[in-house]
Amino acid sequence: MDRITFHHDTVLSDVHMLRPNARHLMTRLNSVGQPVFISKFKILSVGERPDDYDPEKGVPEAGVGHEPKKEDEKVSQSQDGEDGGEVGGEPFLDEDGDLHITHRPRTNLPERNSRDLVCPIILQQADPELEPEEEHSEDEDDQAFDDIINIEHTMATTLEDVGKQVWRGAFLLADFILSSPDMFRGATVLELGAGTGLTSIVMATICKTTFCTDVGEDLLSMCKKNVTLNRHLMEAADADVEFSWTEDEVEDMYNNTEIIIAADVIYDDELTDGLFRTLYRLCSSFSHSCSIFISIEKRMNFTLRHMDVSCDAYNHFSRCLSQLVALQDGRCSFTVQQLPTHFSQFLLYDRIEQLELWKVTSTPTPSERTPPPESACGSSLNAEPPTPHVPIHRSC
Repeated sequence: MDRITFHHDTVLSDVHMLRPNARHLMTRLNSVGQPVFISKFKILSVGERPDDYDPEKGVPEAGVGHEPKKEDEKVSQSQDGEDGGEVGGEPFLDEDGDLHITHRPRTNLPERNSRDLVCPIILQQADPELEPEEEHSEDEDDQAFDDIINIEHTMATTLEDVGKQVWRGAFLLADFILSSPDMFRGATVLELGAGTGLTSIVMATICKTTFCTDVGEDLLSMCKKNVTLNRHLMEAADADVEFSWTEDEVEDMYNNTEIIIAADVIYDDELTDGLFRTLYRLCSSFSHSCSIFISIEKRMNFTLRHMDVSCDAYNHFSRCLSQLVALQDGRCSFTVQQLPTHFSQFLLYDRIEQLELWKVTSTPTPSERTPPPESACGSSLNAEPPTPHVPIHRSC
């Protein structure tokens, strides 16, 4: 699996493409026959983060503080010059007059394998009924570190399955959460379009309750498995009916959700419309203010329609933000601001300038509340919970 074969509709996240092969381990096939990999992401401590680097100190050089021995710098020479170099101050030449140089023998260094030793196994397609019960007991000791996040994901998927990969926008939002823990501590949080669940898992280490939602049973099964793999970081709630909302959860979500997050879900106009319809429907049903954090990566593409480089998905996202701010329905109002992204980096990835973080704040209008009208995108709204979810609670 070192070399990935791309098709015309294949999409591969830069997070997976730029990580060393040793960080990827194919574990199984999911219920639809896609190869599933597991990657480990370390939460960097102080001194390990890229933003902790002090340019004035420079990069420490190997061997600083140890004076090399002079005899180690000399090349041993035999009396007849067989070891090369100079004999009697003159260069050693072979019979054709060419300069003969013999390199110093290298010390025997330990072999460095770029890959862990993996015994061959036969991968079988997972049974959807048994898949959630599978455990990774063989890796349990390696996974139980407080600073390691274990994520199962796929690679090189079609656009419809990009939620099964890990994207830089999820890392950016996770960094923001870890850099501002007081903002989320004790809160009830709802994530829309959670994908593999990485951001929800990070959020669950701080907040009280996280509702991790997305569409598709196969994707939610992967998300639930990731929650199980990271149970050393938080406590996962067990639902009697898988991926469905209980009455208590619906009540808790509508009464207590103060924060909504969405990581890198802006890449398709129809999905963007669906995101804003859901945000409006939820916020117009809340009796309290709500803060919404959306991370996005501006992806530039050359289009034949414009014959130029453009970012259509980002432009559509901007229009939706403007429509949301201009919306006046007597139920709630919205404000939008772009947040700076110079906060600390806790996860190792390339924080490019195209990564952005937006905050949307909804405030209920102090007037008689009426049934929600149609949204700005023209779709009728009903008072119902969002997509299926995996509830997560913070461990005590």
